[in-house]
Amino acid sequence: MRILVTGASGSIGAALAPALREAGHDVRGFGRDPSRVPAAMDFVGGDAISGAGLDAALDDVEVAYFLIHSMEGPGGGNFEDDERAAAENFVAAAQDAGVRRVIYLGGLVPQDRPPSRHLRSRLEVERILLAGLPEAVALRASIVIGARSRSFRFMVHLVERMSILTLPAWREHRTQPIDARDVGSFLLAAATTPHAVGGLSLDIAGPDVLTYGQMIERIADLMLVRRRALRFGRNATPLVAPIAAAIAGEDAGFIAPLMESLAGDLLPRDERAAGLLGVRLHRFDRAVERALREWEAAEPLAAR
Repeated sequence: MRILVTGASGSIGAALAPALREAGHDVRGFGRDPSRVPAAMDFVGGDAISGAGLDAALDDVEVAYFLIHSMEGPGGGNFEDDERAAAENFVAAAQDAGVRRVIYLGGLVPQDRPPSRHLRSRLEVERILLAGLPEAVALRASIVIGARSRSFRFMVHLVERMSILTLPAWREHRTQPIDARDVGSFLLAAATTPHAVGGLSLDIAGPDVLTYGQMIERIADLMLVRRRALRFGRNATPLVAPIAAAIAGEDAGFIAPLMESLAGDLLPRDERAAGLLGVRLHRFDRAVERALREWEAAEPLAAR
């Protein structure tokens, strides 16, 4: 099949494209910056928010991956409007091109409270795609454990650079992080699954239920470092987020909404995804060990 991968330069898209080629598919990339993708890739430049380039990118495509995400900028931003516009433009162009199946990777949403802004936006993108395309597949994941995952890299940098870890109240909330390899397997299987007729929304998650505090402690253990934790109260996220972002060398506009999403448990609705798509899951420690090895092959970790 000819398959389009948007976000081909991101951590997920960059790993997915070669996996699709190995499976025998003809892969095309789409994005703003061709310099960030392999020179050998068939690539169409454009911008989904404005719609530029989408018609050319989707021409003669059978399956498309929608891996376009925005995040709030330091000035407040309007990422919800941007994400909605990108999804609506993509659906319209896919309909014109006769593409029936689009695969989207969003985020787990809470079951016991309203979602945060960025999770609400992911949910709206899912709604637009599922409503507009007859075989759309939406996958929802929590923290992805991989060497290029921004969320994982943020946690590693905190462990690496802080002798005392400052953890707000969200440290006690639970989620099910997932190995980047497993995310790739789910995405690959979604291209051909027969279960997508009428649309399909699945929560994908690793086998381990962990609090965010436990995740950071396990990462520290696997990095062979010892860190004390300083526990802040319930309303400390606005104070901690910009400090943590500065320490980790991250954009505060990414970290603040990320932390806002940790206000409670983020757990899957059910566990059927692995069986339905035939994916064998990796445990958390194995995922972290592999991600750290891959990271260190490209750059040193000062704490190791």
